[in-house]
Amino acid sequence: MTAAPSTTYQNILTSIENGVFILTINRPDKLNALNKNTVQEIGHAIEHAIHTPEAKAIILTGAGTKSFVAGADIAEFNGLTPLEGSQLAQAGQDVFRKIEISPKPVIAAVNGFALGGGCELAMACHLRVASTNARFGQPEVNLGLIAGYGGTQRLTQLIGKARSMEMHLTADVITADQALQFGLVNYVVPIEGLVPKCLEIIEKIKSKAPLAISSAIASINAYYDLGPKGFATEIEEFGKCFATNDLKEGTAAFLEKRKANFTGH
Repeated sequence: MTAAPSTTYQNILTSIENGVFILTINRPDKLNALNKNTVQEIGHAIEHAIHTPEAKAIILTGAGTKSFVAGADIAEFNGLTPLEGSQLAQAGQDVFRKIEISPKPVIAAVNGFALGGGCELAMACHLRVASTNARFGQPEVNLGLIAGYGGTQRLTQLIGKARSMEMHLTADVITADQALQFGLVNYVVPIEGLVPKCLEIIEKIKSKAPLAISSAIASINAYYDLGPKGFATEIEEFGKCFATNDLKEGTAAFLEKRKANFTGH
């Protein structure tokens, strides 16, 4: 495993191995809670991964076995004005949106508590794999708050209005199996199999045409961003594929009954 060349971070670790950029939130003594600096570092690292040719996909996880991210750093909320609160939410949403629209697939390896901002962070990723001890929740109303980093929107998109309402209004925490049943996560595995499962998915994705993968991500996101107008994005992205060498290679390989050799061009 090689360290990713980047700014020295205080609260996260980054590395690249076999084309996979691994971003680990490294505040285990705080259960990897998100403070402003950590959110900024995540944003910087994601931007770095997107622009690093060697990185074909991204895994986002937390240090240790207890917590992915157990929420925001509540101490930073003390004394904020409404304007400062809105600015804090905007900054978090900007970073999480960067994850959501990444042209490279981002998988959350949820290794324990994913509460509040942690649940929101996981939901910003394209796929979620949870360990059996993972727990998910949006408990902000216990603090007199609501989710501010996109949680009210993405949870509703992922599991539907009724279940989202229940989780946000009751602050109930759900198990990994419940999250799988609700459609919040893609897989639940023993914790020792968490990263291997993510890598298994990534290897499958890496065998496909990279530009087509990016177009699929953009088109699926457009459904939530634009509603019915998302169909126009699909048409545009579909058309773009015809300008790529990967399409020529993919169709030729299919007709010649051989494995395609995609180059991302």
